[in-house]
Amino acid sequence: VDLLLIEDQPSDAELALRALRKLDLGERTHLVEDGAAALDFVFGRNEYAGRTVTEAPALILLDLKLPKVSGHEVLRALKSDDRTKTIPVIVLSSSKEDRDVQRCYELGVNSYVVKPVDFGRFTETVQRIGTYWLKTNERPA
Repeated sequence: VDLLLIEDQPSDAELALRALRKLDLGERTHLVEDGAAALDFVFGRNEYAGRTVTEAPALILLDLKLPKVSGHEVLRALKSDDRTKTIPVIVLSSSKEDRDVQRCYELGVNSYVVKPVDFGRFTETVQRIGTYWLKTNERPA
């Protein structure tokens, strides 16, 4: 898995997955719909017990408003664990609230992007994120 998409809105998830498929990243993308499942996936717990943290995704796209465990708490868990703190996490949220942006950067987010409401712009934004973070950016070994 190169990319973990954490998104509870089916329409936003489908648009993002469609955009990523155009970059040939769709097959290596995993979707989870809540914060608890995201943490289980990354840390290899519960239904993902066969996975290990060393199989972490190269990039995480994270919505903030999630059921079970909030996006802020997912971000806190990822960035406070030495095994996962270097994974780039991009918040892709509909929230433009200054407090959300500030809190995410305090927790260690790599980038905060407000979801465009226009279909074309949303697709373009997801593709730019995927291209930069998975094809252009150099990651630590």
